[in-house]
Amino acid sequence: QVQVVESGGGLVQPGGSLRLSCAASGSISRIYDMGWHRQAPGKERELVARIFSSGTTTYADSVKGRFTISRDNAKNTVYLQMNSLKPEDTAVYYCKIQYRDFSYRNYDDWGQGTQVTVSS
Repeated sequence: QVQVVESGGGLVQPGGSLRLSCAASGSISRIYDMGWHRQAPGKERELVARIFSSGTTTYADSVKGRFTISRDNAKNTVYLQMNSLKPEDTAVYYCKIQYRDFSYRNYDDWGQGTQVTVSS
C-alpha cells in the first residue's frame, strides 16, 4: 500500500508565493516520474509541471518562469515552488507519482489534493 500526501496549499495574495510538497510512502522500490496537476472549478484537470527520474523537467506554458518543480529522491518527495501567483492559478493541486513496487509492478497514484487560492 502506498500513500501520497500533499501539503502547503492555502490563501495567498496576487504576486505572492507558495511551496507545495508531496511525500510518497509505503511499498515503493523506485519512483519514476513525479508531477503536479491542477483542477479549477468547471475545468478539466491539467498538467502543471513534471519531473522525470533523470531530473528533466517540463512545465505548462502558463506557469513557465514562475513555478519550479524539484524532487528529493531520498525522501520520495516532490516540491512545487510557485512565485508571482495569479488569480487564475486558483485550483486544487494534485500530486501524481509513477512508481514500481517490490514485486516489480508499475503503478500511478494520486494524492488527495491541496487547495490553492489566489485572491486579494
